[in-house]
Amino acid sequence: MSGQLTIRPVSKTFAHRRVLDAVSLTVRAGEKVGVVGENGSGKSTLLRLITGQETPDDGEITVVAEGGAGHLGQVLALPDDATVGDAVDAALVEIHVLEQRIKAAEQELGTAGSAERAAYGELLTAFELRDGYSADARVEAAMSELGIGDLGSARRLGTLSGGQRARLALAGVLSAQAELLLLDEPTNHLDHQALAWLEDRLRAHRGTLFVVTRDRLLLDRVVVTAIVEVDGDRRTISRYGNGRAGYLAEKRVARQRWEQAYAEWAGEIARWTEWRGTTAYRVAPGRAIKDHNKCKYNGDGRRVQASISTRVRSASERLERLLADPVPKPPDPLHLNAPFDAAVREGPVLELAGVRVGDRLRVDELVVAAGRRLLVTGPNGAGKSTLLDVLAGTLRPERGTVTRHGVVGYLPQETVVRHPRRTVLAAFASGRPGTPENHAEQLASLGLFREADFVTPVGALSIGQRRRLALARLLRQESDVLLLDEPANHLSLALVEELEAALAGYSGAVVVVSHDRLLRGRWQGEELALNDGRVLLAAA
Repeated sequence: MSGQLTIRPVSKTFAHRRVLDAVSLTVRAGEKVGVVGENGSGKSTLLRLITGQETPDDGEITVVAEGGAGHLGQVLALPDDATVGDAVDAALVEIHVLEQRIKAAEQELGTAGSAERAAYGELLTAFELRDGYSADARVEAAMSELGIGDLGSARRLGTLSGGQRARLALAGVLSAQAELLLLDEPTNHLDHQALAWLEDRLRAHRGTLFVVTRDRLLLDRVVVTAIVEVDGDRRTISRYGNGRAGYLAEKRVARQRWEQAYAEWAGEIARWTEWRGTTAYRVAPGRAIKDHNKCKYNGDGRRVQASISTRVRSASERLERLLADPVPKPPDPLHLNAPFDAAVREGPVLELAGVRVGDRLRVDELVVAAGRRLLVTGPNGAGKSTLLDVLAGTLRPERGTVTRHGVVGYLPQETVVRHPRRTVLAAFASGRPGTPENHAEQLASLGLFREADFVTPVGALSIGQRRRLALARLLRQESDVLLLDEPANHLSLALVEELEAALAGYSGAVVVVSHDRLLRGRWQGEELALNDGRVLLAAA
């Protein structure tokens, strides 16, 4: 099988740091490849390089996909004043261009020669392979399957929820029937029904799949043939065979080898440093002059000094060779090292009465008592994020009252960057008392950022890194109630597990909106079901 995607050897540097360093990769036609790695490691950058949205500093990327390539980014790359129809047209642009070329060629068929007729035949074949005649119908069907079939083509994107925009982009990309699919976190914002549809669609895809995801169930159920890991610390990419199970096994072995190599290198450094400083001088230790033979004694001394010099020089040369080719220490993985701080409060912490927000939310009464745990469920567009915005106070209802007792900690679904030039440390410290040293110590203790990232401008962070920064600020705030909108989005698999553990140990009230299947399956608390902005039920 031929290489459909070839990367040799590509490097990419942004103003703040080098992301990829001479990485190489080959993906054969028909493979299903999962791409994993810590947030901010360079996964989305790798996809943007492949699609041509970014240009590599060095190296070459070759994509051979006569049947087209479809790219799904983490955000829909269209302005808020664009329409649903604009988004569909952008997704099907390759098919529409083929259709226009076919129509233009048909007008010239009467006078066309053999070469022109052959080119026309090739256009028809390409169009039929992508089932261009039913492309628009496929979009409608996909939108219906994803629960957004009622969106009119004239509706502005700025009026859609984050989940609706994600579903619209996904419907367009998959309906284009591209041979090569490049997907960046396609499970974000999808509910259970939409996830099942996506898994079925990706399993049935007869072309090549290259998908960035942190969804373990997706990797297993789509049956990926290989895992590619992007390592942000080493700025490398590594390929592992035999799906997720093979990746986990090989990863453990590779980590052990790395730790062993580092230990051996560090041991050699210590041994030769000690040798140069002490052992090399242990040559013919000083002794008294015998028979007053001062001349022989002085000659022996000169020979000892020469031997010492030779040994010290040899040890220094060995150290220089070791230091010139160092084995880096395996970095500790990012961790969520701190619990959420809860204030001590009794009684209700949040009360809603007669709340109305257009046709998006209608809540007659809702009381969140101290320590109550609510998982808000419902299809995308049901009003879940609107409910959390109203509870947090970032959205004022048109009618009704919202009463807050105590401190509200809020993690919204979308992280807005208002000061892109601020460093990570300055953004973490904003509005908080204390010295820069105190703030740096606090941020380092959380384990969500390495100290080298403290000076990175917020505007240069990935979506996942911005999410971690918002989470870090929330962890350092003593709250009576936590409002978390899709807290698992854009976090690594390990951090999601640790976030769940931190929430389990939090004694305050919690209101969570999440489509994460494992988080929902493990939820210990009540469920609040919403549909069309109305509360359907609250069940334990």
